[in-house]
Amino acid sequence: MSIGGSTAAAELAALSAIDHGQTRPPAIRPADHVARLEQAARLMAEMRAGTLLIGAGASLRYFTGVAWGATERLVALLLRKGRRPAMICPAFELGSLKEALAIDADILLWEEDENPADLLASAVAGYETLALDPAAPFVLYARLREAAPTLKVVDASPIVDGCRGRKSDAELALLSYAKGKTLDIHRRAAAILRPGIRASDVKRFIDQAHRAVGSDNGSTFCAVQFGRATAFPHGLPGDQELAEGDIVLIDTGCQVEGYHSDITRTYVYGEPTAEHRRIWAIEHEAQEAAFAAARPGRTCESVDDAARVVLERYGLGPDYKLPGLPHRTGHGIGLQIHEGPYLVRGDKTVLAPGMCFSNEPMIVIPDTFGVRLEDHMYITQDGAAWFTEPSVSIERPFG
Repeated sequence: MSIGGSTAAAELAALSAIDHGQTRPPAIRPADHVARLEQAARLMAEMRAGTLLIGAGASLRYFTGVAWGATERLVALLLRKGRRPAMICPAFELGSLKEALAIDADILLWEEDENPADLLASAVAGYETLALDPAAPFVLYARLREAAPTLKVVDASPIVDGCRGRKSDAELALLSYAKGKTLDIHRRAAAILRPGIRASDVKRFIDQAHRAVGSDNGSTFCAVQFGRATAFPHGLPGDQELAEGDIVLIDTGCQVEGYHSDITRTYVYGEPTAEHRRIWAIEHEAQEAAFAAARPGRTCESVDDAARVVLERYGLGPDYKLPGLPHRTGHGIGLQIHEGPYLVRGDKTVLAPGMCFSNEPMIVIPDTFGVRLEDHMYITQDGAAWFTEPSVSIERPFG
């Protein structure tokens, strides 16, 4: 598919008319949630934590199927050694909770005029240690310390990361499906470009297209940057208009059954300059180097190092200096668009099969332009594998 020459209406009509050739994977099954709870229990035992509390958010969805965001009201999963799982919930939300819950669990209710920390303290009485969700708000920790001053509270990150870090085949299928849809929409977004089109017009099309292919709620985010704005990793304020010869950077994604896509393409509307071509080629080489370095047994930071070695060979950097790569090479992805571990200096997490990452060693030429190529990869027994095929060249960003 070419850059320019089509319209938003034509591309949306085509999306509605085609068979996308990929069967939508099934949602996570209740049996998968049970297996996750069993893994959490094993990791609790290794930590010698008798109880575990997981608050509303991505981890609660992971373990229970309840896709609720965190608010000031405590909604949480409580695991206790030797007992059935329990859900802590405001009493008035009981009906909604029962509809969303994918596991069998006891339900502990609290009223609006009650302190849920008191309920939690009562529920963990007799246990010495509580592993607390790393995403829990400080106010919950503080209230729990008041309600149960002798309870030892520890960080549950080893349990949460130990479960969520390595994706199952079912999770990989949902991630792959979401990313495939977003890459197709990238192709179609490139096709609707024309001089004078506003970034907001492109964003609107991308959101409509994500809805047309059955994402959870349209685009989860969308960055459309033209010309100088591409030199800023997250863009500039305002609604840019596209001009002939502008470099174009589009970064967008969606969710399918809660699992994220997040893909970036950079190309030129019109004829690339020699400097566009040079920097784009270095970026492509750095992305490939990071991919080659992502192997089981290696560390996350070694993947970041591999990308920076390429950039320094061409006089970029070093480290986080500009012109060069001002941020990490990649992030974990799953039920959160950015989740640990991270491909960055200092993250010594050892890569293992099932881990999933973005690969996006962006190059920034200050106040001039930037190039980011972002595809995602997962670790296999033999190395890394792409979810989506990377760009071929600046003239052929979609192969």
